[in-house]
Amino acid sequence: MGKLIGFLLLISSLFIVVAADWSILNRRKKNTNGVVGDGLKKYCESWRINVEVNNIRGFDVVPQECVEHIKKYMTSSQYKADSERALEEVTLYLSSSCCCTLEGDGKDAWIFDVDDTLLSTIPYFKKHGFGGEKLNATSLETWMKESKAPALEHTLELFHDIKDRGFKIFLISSRRETLRSPSVDNLIKVGYHGWTNLVLRGLEDEFMEVQKYKSEARHRLVDEGYRIWGIIGDQWSSFEGLPIAKRTFKLPNSMYYV
Repeated sequence: MGKLIGFLLLISSLFIVVAADWSILNRRKKNTNGVVGDGLKKYCESWRINVEVNNIRGFDVVPQECVEHIKKYMTSSQYKADSERALEEVTLYLSSSCCCTLEGDGKDAWIFDVDDTLLSTIPYFKKHGFGGEKLNATSLETWMKESKAPALEHTLELFHDIKDRGFKIFLISSRRETLRSPSVDNLIKVGYHGWTNLVLRGLEDEFMEVQKYKSEARHRLVDEGYRIWGIIGDQWSSFEGLPIAKRTFKLPNSMYYV
């Protein structure tokens, strides 16, 4: 019995060593040039992908060891290519003979999110850690009031294409109502115009979850007789809940979760 217990203890200690050795954070390595090792790159890319497919939810900050990875992605040609590929699917959907046959009664609607869908917050996050710092709403709103957010070029052209097809465009943003004037100024300045309504969070929505707030905004549209053909956004909260659109299209964003 004593030999058996000793053997089991040995196996247990070996398992602990092996388990610790396989921890991705313990396996981080850097080469002589300071480049993050392959193991950490894979971990961070896996983390990013699982954010995009909505497996990782409710995170306050990007893992510190992955901040540089997220920064490189969000400022890379790959981010641009991924966004453009997503919007190609919108164009295919719009061009399909079995989809998007408008009624012509002015009730065919399309919804866009605003931040990191129409306007980019990357200039702000360049100074605030690309998600490595807990989001400071006051600081972000101060930046938004400057109306300096650039357009996401890959959505600007599509925005006007959808509008020109006869859709009524609704912008449903989690920005607060107090930001209406600088938000409108910013949107117009970079080339967006002709939307039907810009929905922002009023005092009654202050403590409501973003998903519920956007769901209720869609409910009001449906109650007014609108048919929601599509939604484009960078956060899953733009799509979840009822009523749902006929199609939804998510743009990549690993910097924050709302």
